[in-house]
Amino acid sequence: MSNYAIGDLQGCYSELQDLLKKISFDKDEDKLWFCGDLVNRGSESLNCLHFLYSIRENCHIVLGNHDLHLIAVQNSIRDISKNDTFHDILHSSKDDFLIDWLRSLPFHFIKTIDTKEGEKEFVMTHAGIPPHWTKKDLIDHSNKLSSNLVSNDYRNFLKKIFGNRPDHPDKCKKDEEVSRLNINFLTRMRFYNPDGSLELDYKGKVETAPNNLKPWFEYKLKILEENTHILFGHWAALNGVTGKDNITALDTGCAWGNKLTAIRLEDKATFSCDKLN
Repeated sequence: MSNYAIGDLQGCYSELQDLLKKISFDKDEDKLWFCGDLVNRGSESLNCLHFLYSIRENCHIVLGNHDLHLIAVQNSIRDISKNDTFHDILHSSKDDFLIDWLRSLPFHFIKTIDTKEGEKEFVMTHAGIPPHWTKKDLIDHSNKLSSNLVSNDYRNFLKKIFGNRPDHPDKCKKDEEVSRLNINFLTRMRFYNPDGSLELDYKGKVETAPNNLKPWFEYKLKILEENTHILFGHWAALNGVTGKDNITALDTGCAWGNKLTAIRLEDKATFSCDKLN
């Protein structure tokens, strides 16, 4: 049995099938870890969701910002944009169950695995983990968001979680502002400003970023212990490189014409396929 962590799919179904052939995926044995953004930008979002739902017992999946956007658009809470490519899902009237399934997915996943370097506790979210969060903070905040997303009042919750402000915990005055900031930590985070606030506008490479910005993973992270390994996606501009042995970036920009990548967690072996469609 092997565990494979896979970067942002973003509707790249054909590439996923190619990648699964490369790793000789065995649905009776192997587990696939998906770091969110299952849909959008690629051309086969519906196929991605149908396939992942069909093998859901083999998968550990967390939600990304594009997944949340789809849920909100499908519920008429957000408008579809000119860049969105999940029309195939919206036009599939019999597939409301897929949206409900998406709502049931968590914002984090944690599991300890025996690797060639000994036992490691892998912690996966879509965008990363804010430096000031402990493991308990992650679990508590993530679970609270999930409970709201599956509640009977989830549409009202969705109406309040999108936006760039507040950008710092000290600026949160209401519960809905805490939820919005925590959603951004887990699904949109890349850089911090010197005052500890999130910078959500700049999305490019670290080496070309304004001098005052610092990637979240360059801070001292409270969650990191000796055997902790963080997995995240979201940031295609990193092209899988963080410079940290215990923090792995999975998104290698398949939807943008680059590659879809899987990492075998037991031995860090890397497998990739090129963009096909």
